[in-house]
Amino acid sequence: MGKPTTRVDGQAKVTGSAKYAYDVQPDGWLYGMILRSKWAAANVTKIDITKAQAMPGVKAVILAGGEQRKVSFYGQELAAVAATTKQQALDAIRAIEVTADPLPFVVKEDDAMKPDSPPVSDGPNLSQPKIGGKEQAEVDALMATATAVHEAELRTPVQLHHPLETHGNTVSVQGDHITAWASTQGIFSVRDGLAGSLNVPQSNVQVICDYMGGGFGSKFGPGAHGGLAAQLSKAAGAPVKLMLTRLDEGLAVGNRPSSIQNLKFAAGADGKLIAADVQNHGSPGVSGGGKSAGGGGGAGIAIPYIYQFSKTADNKPNVRSQQYGLTMHTGPASAFRAPGHPPASFGTESIMDELAVKLNMDPLQFRLLNDPDATRQREYKEGAEKFGWAAKYKKPGSDPGPIKTGIGCAGATWWGGGKGTQAEVQINPDGTVEVRCGTQDLGTGARTVVAIVAAEAFGLQPNQIKVKIGDTNLPPSGGSGGSSTSASVSPAIWDACQNALTALQQQTGVADARGAAWADACKKLGINPVTAQGKWQEGLSSSGAGGVNFAEVEVDTETGFVRVKKVVAVHDCGLIVNPLATTSQINGGVLCGVGYALYEERIMDRQTGLLLKDAKPLAQNGYKVPLAHTLIRRTLLALNA
Repeated sequence: MGKPTTRVDGQAKVTGSAKYAYDVQPDGWLYGMILRSKWAAANVTKIDITKAQAMPGVKAVILAGGEQRKVSFYGQELAAVAATTKQQALDAIRAIEVTADPLPFVVKEDDAMKPDSPPVSDGPNLSQPKIGGKEQAEVDALMATATAVHEAELRTPVQLHHPLETHGNTVSVQGDHITAWASTQGIFSVRDGLAGSLNVPQSNVQVICDYMGGGFGSKFGPGAHGGLAAQLSKAAGAPVKLMLTRLDEGLAVGNRPSSIQNLKFAAGADGKLIAADVQNHGSPGVSGGGKSAGGGGGAGIAIPYIYQFSKTADNKPNVRSQQYGLTMHTGPASAFRAPGHPPASFGTESIMDELAVKLNMDPLQFRLLNDPDATRQREYKEGAEKFGWAAKYKKPGSDPGPIKTGIGCAGATWWGGGKGTQAEVQINPDGTVEVRCGTQDLGTGARTVVAIVAAEAFGLQPNQIKVKIGDTNLPPSGGSGGSSTSASVSPAIWDACQNALTALQQQTGVADARGAAWADACKKLGINPVTAQGKWQEGLSSSGAGGVNFAEVEVDTETGFVRVKKVVAVHDCGLIVNPLATTSQINGGVLCGVGYALYEERIMDRQTGLLLKDAKPLAQNGYKVPLAHTLIRRTLLALNA
């Protein structure tokens, strides 16, 4: 433990022997496909599936809901088919005839805030505010005494998950038993969802996820596509593989909600924050995703973020907040890496930088003065030294010429942690070890963490441990998201291993069977292996983490080209089980941040309600943005005609 360890499944992945949900091909499997709404809002009056049912190779056609229904976003599920070949499934989808009366719709936040915007449901699109903190008059009075006040509107766009492996399942329904090979962050939540969908006991459902290609919070539960795959399999009497297309990913399986933040911060002459007045409007689309191991998918954000404001006699910070939700005719939101935190960080840190300029303070010193967290205080100081902050910081606007270089820093927090995992360990007479746990590996290295923890307990090497995960027939564990997997799984693995080691030593009479004594001790077992169970134990993991980042960025003010020159990341990781994977995770987080800041934005077409691609990279490659929008829109409209 604590040594760089290559992934135990690395060879399987690079050689192609690792089986993902997409790779599973049970005997007699069929292609599943979904017919989606081409209207952002409409009253569907008829869905005629008779032609599709009669087509060659088509084994099942089902409706996704009633024949007469209201659709609320472009891409909403209408029907699904299962056929012998992909082309037969495509032909069947095209043969389904849908009659609908289009309705007015709204897909832009500024439009949705208007009182006369087309409603998504019975009430207005703009929710009543969730109000917190002080009364307006109290905050206004404090603002009036401040040395520096800064007010701004800051926006973050809707962000799409787009994991490398799209959402999907291969589902086999045989009588009242279901087997599903799922691309999921939570095999047990998929099990429970499928059992409820087909009204069968949970004990009759097995969900398997040997490998999966990322989720970022969007792959909890079977989703509409999983339920449809199960219904198709039941109707067809054969396994059905239903993997979503890349366009489906953007339309219907979740996103990070947008934010429109109106922020006003005030500080005194000593640089201490006095008061904040914050307002946020965010849209989770037609609805917000429910809570999961990765958090929730609602539009609320954790603003103002991390910093400490002055308090009055009631010992409450002088902060007033108003959070509004906006429904629109777009796909529903879901959890997305640290829900509510990245947008809040962007808004808060932007205002902090502006206030530091008005106070004529170094932005780093301004943060150190107002961040009460002891861990981040250490991280800022260490990061500043490694980054070279003192030598690089210059007052804004002091760079000559069109190419400007800026530096910045920011802090963050997240809760993490997790409980409830159970595990089982089997020690065989030949010295081999098998560890069983119903967790799943998103691609972040959980399988390797399990092997490392077991190897540490027995004095072995990780490659001597056989790890079985990703199956609901194994001891239960929670979903993988929100930095909860290692903190939940590792203590249970350790506990099971300690129990197994104790049993081995008692049965063999070997005082310490670890390491060099392992093989001889195991030989004394005879023909019967040792099996022991374990569970999560209090005190072997915790929650709450902090981190800070420093960035140096170059901007060409004539072309708009942005180049990230350097990033220094300093993070509180607790016990580092595998430094190699930890470094990979931090690099991945930095890359996600760069992508969110510079390249990622969901763009919706007001005229059709259709998702368009992000035009920023096109613009940076020399295309004019309006032309890029027009070309993309015309192409997508032609494809969907």
